[in-house]
Amino acid sequence: MSTTATASRRRGRGGRERILAAAARLFATQGISATGMEQVAEEAPVSKRTLYAHFRTKNDLVIAHLQGLALSGATLEGVLTREDIPPRDRIRRLFDQPVADAAPVRGCPFIDAAAEFPDPESAVHSYAREQKLRMVQLIVAVVTELGCREPLLLAEQLATLADGAASRAMVLDDSDYGRHARAAAEVLLDQALPGKTGKG
Repeated sequence: MSTTATASRRRGRGGRERILAAAARLFATQGISATGMEQVAEEAPVSKRTLYAHFRTKNDLVIAHLQGLALSGATLEGVLTREDIPPRDRIRRLFDQPVADAAPVRGCPFIDAAAEFPDPESAVHSYAREQKLRMVQLIVAVVTELGCREPLLLAEQLATLADGAASRAMVLDDSDYGRHARAAAEVLLDQALPGKTGKG
């Protein structure tokens, strides 16, 4: 990119969006901790003054990034609110990687963020925890719709399977690893929903 074009983009509108897009790329490829604010500014590209005008601290940037992911529907739990998909299929799709063609497989961004900010009291870890708790409540709503008698218990089991599968998919770089957890989830669903079949 020419110096003139770079300068034009620095002065142009959409700085916040460019910062978040740059942060998303860098966080995905090299991790949150390894990404510095100056690197984000350069990648955006924006001036450091513009960067800090939008995000006073790196924590603010990380949380805004995670909030954007949560709103995008491109995370594990995103499928759970899809009313155009039958309830049981929503549960099945919980074990698909959000971006099947990602290379390498990244797993769950909330788990990744919590691992990089291990202090339970940190703002980033707290936000990640909120999303993981929200995931359970979303599953509760779906399995309640299916007629489960103990929805919270089943939801915790399914969330544990989904999070575990996402983590192993990332470690093994296997985007189809969720098939193992999906098979276990089918057994749990059949046991929790007497008289139901795997076709619902």
